[in-house]
Amino acid sequence: MILFIHRKDLRTSDLPAFEAIRSSGSRSLHVLILEPFLLRKQRYLEHSGVNFLTQVSRLQQEYGAEGKQLHILYGEPDIIIKRLSETYPIQELMVHADYTPYALQRDMSLRNTSAALGIRFKIYHDSMLCDLEDFMDWCGRREPFKVFTPFYRRWRSYLAERFRPPYSSTLAELSTSTLDERIAEDFKIPEEITLQIEKLAPSGKKIDVKDTLEQFIDLHLRDYHVSRDKYAQEGTSRISRHLNTGTISARTVYTRLADEENGGEEWLRQLAWRDFYLYQARLDSDFFCYEKVYDLSSLGTKYFEAWSSGRTGIPVIDAAMTQLNTTGWMPNRLRMITAMFLTKNLGCPFIYGERYFRLKLSDYDNVLNRGGWLWSSSLGFDASPYFRIMNPVTQSQTHDPSGDYIRTWLPELADLSDKAIHLPRPYAIVDLKQSRALAIEVYKKILNSK
Repeated sequence: MILFIHRKDLRTSDLPAFEAIRSSGSRSLHVLILEPFLLRKQRYLEHSGVNFLTQVSRLQQEYGAEGKQLHILYGEPDIIIKRLSETYPIQELMVHADYTPYALQRDMSLRNTSAALGIRFKIYHDSMLCDLEDFMDWCGRREPFKVFTPFYRRWRSYLAERFRPPYSSTLAELSTSTLDERIAEDFKIPEEITLQIEKLAPSGKKIDVKDTLEQFIDLHLRDYHVSRDKYAQEGTSRISRHLNTGTISARTVYTRLADEENGGEEWLRQLAWRDFYLYQARLDSDFFCYEKVYDLSSLGTKYFEAWSSGRTGIPVIDAAMTQLNTTGWMPNRLRMITAMFLTKNLGCPFIYGERYFRLKLSDYDNVLNRGGWLWSSSLGFDASPYFRIMNPVTQSQTHDPSGDYIRTWLPELADLSDKAIHLPRPYAIVDLKQSRALAIEVYKKILNSK
């Protein structure tokens, strides 16, 4: 028997593990483990947790629709595996890889536990469009790319030559096992989380993520290169919340975009940035610890609360944070603007903003979120230069001249003129010009502190 554990792969097709299970002809036990550490401090009530549990509930319904079994348990993965091995003749454990420090430690523990139990442990690298080792060999490189543009050129060429299309095996082809009631009871989901999952369960017609993708391609792809930065409009796909929980694969998205003659290139660049950050997470030993590599002691948290609650007095910043806190969404350009404002103008260590986005973003992904914050704070591979600091007023005037976005999220400013609505309010907590000059001085010293 094969034990398969769902993690950030909440779909029932295009999974390398499903391909392997089907090829083996073995019966399989399918489990999704809700880990206490990842849901601590009631994270299941935050936007990031709500989106994850929404997709978990949807996945459970998909299994049911196919007449298959998915068992959702709560507890420590290695303890659950030990218990399962006492009841089932498990010969192999299959998972898809994740690259955060917590995930790597968890998988090392799973590997050791499996070895002790005589169970084969197989991990599939499923997140990136390009196979990392093959990509590096194909490029003839030993050292990783540290700048995005040359990475992107080689990435495009590699995929044109060696892209591996979506896997064909589906859940319908697998034979799944039921779960012993005693195990289900011992690792029962806490009632408050069960209630949340039931509350989030999709109702009515099955939600097809591919329909969301097709709708974006039909309505917005052609103008995406322009509309992506016009954040007052709905010009983005919002497919990231599905990519980051694995309800759709990057392979499926890439395959569909490859069929488009017009407008697909700019969106492909976004998939490339996604691979670039995953690439960094695996090859840059400092990726998850840059806050320890550099001396950030000259920074502080004086203005963090005002920033996080949307009370800085800079309209576009406050509007963006209000949207984030209310809905769990923020357009990508505004993520850059708010992150750079916090780290540079407000002089706050990036880790505080990163942790806040970790809770509030419905499409949160640890690697991609950290990559964005490292870019904004001028740390990591191909980060924004320390002296390039976005002016939020100029950004607002450029990308939303009429101030529609600010009027939507800060209705108390709705009566201001198109010119005045972008400008700092009298109670603004910092002067943009002065704080920019100070940030350049401070970050120059930080980057020299390595």
